[in-house]
Amino acid sequence: MYLTSEIKQDLFKKYGKSEKDTGSTEGQIALFTYRISHLTEHVKKNQKDNFTRRSLVRLVGKRRRLLDYLKQNDIEKYRSLIKELGIRK
Repeated sequence: MYLTSEIKQDLFKKYGKSEKDTGSTEGQIALFTYRISHLTEHVKKNQKDNFTRRSLVRLVGKRRRLLDYLKQNDIEKYRSLIKELGIRK
């Protein structure tokens, strides 16, 4: 399993407000970024896996909406988060 509870706790501790606050925008974006990188590698290896490809596109859209929300509410957090995570924009 690529996403264990320890990995989630580390992501939320590093990017969120605390490891228990799983609903923070920054934590969700970090979690989605981790999942997107894993699914991207899977789709590169399994090019005919259209279900995973569709899931990847939906996940990228969710992350994009959260990033737009964060950009509207706190531009400094947005800039620092995309810099830390290495997201292109």
